[in-house]
Amino acid sequence: MEIRVYTQNEQAKGHFGDGEIVESKPIGFPHEGSVVKRVGPLFYWAWAKSLKTFEIPLHPHSGFEILSYVLTGTVGHRDTLGNLQEVSTGGAQIMQTGSGAYHAEELGKDTEMFQIWFEPHLAQTTKQPPTYNQYDHEAFPYEDVDGVRVKHIVGPSAPIQLVTDSMMSDITIPAGASYAHELPSGYSHAVVIVEGTGSVAEKAVVSENLMPASTGDFVVLSAEENSTAIYQATSDAPLRLVLIQVPTEVDYPLYRK
Repeated sequence: MEIRVYTQNEQAKGHFGDGEIVESKPIGFPHEGSVVKRVGPLFYWAWAKSLKTFEIPLHPHSGFEILSYVLTGTVGHRDTLGNLQEVSTGGAQIMQTGSGAYHAEELGKDTEMFQIWFEPHLAQTTKQPPTYNQYDHEAFPYEDVDGVRVKHIVGPSAPIQLVTDSMMSDITIPAGASYAHELPSGYSHAVVIVEGTGSVAEKAVVSENLMPASTGDFVVLSAEENSTAIYQATSDAPLRLVLIQVPTEVDYPLYRK
């Protein structure tokens, strides 16, 4: 298993307006300077924070599956499909942009959110009609794993299933505890540390390959054979992370960034 930790200094930065919305981008666009350009079909990941209520005006998308996940606050959505909705803390919006649609987003003051782009086979998805769906926090199932709280967002156990091969969870590990997550051969974990300090290691060699990680860090793990990743919280505070699993490589052409 290969494990890499990227600090915020190695991530891209962005903003909207005059800085009403500021962003760290674990996965950015080429001109933005992010060390990580993609993880398999995981194409883009931004952590946006609003300093005041601000709308990003209508703009187009096609092909990609675009997930907005609200860490705290509110995110409004309007689009050319006729949708006008708002989602709050813990909720998610998903646009499967298909043949194309325009949308606008309004972040309330002090909102924090992730926007994440997944890349399916674009030659196929651009022939499909675009769709929009929204899910409140209560729509997502939780699982308790020895005291670790796992919220399922994308995947077989979640209300959101994507064309892109992917799973996504929001995981809170109590102080001093650990969480084991299988990493199948040929897959990667992409993980953003939302809050806390801890470490990441492969179960088989936990003592030799302990990688520290803290709030804002981006961790990428890849496995050539079936492995288990161990996520460990320090003894003084819980560790919250959002974990996405995708194939390291896919059998269709990916967009040239």
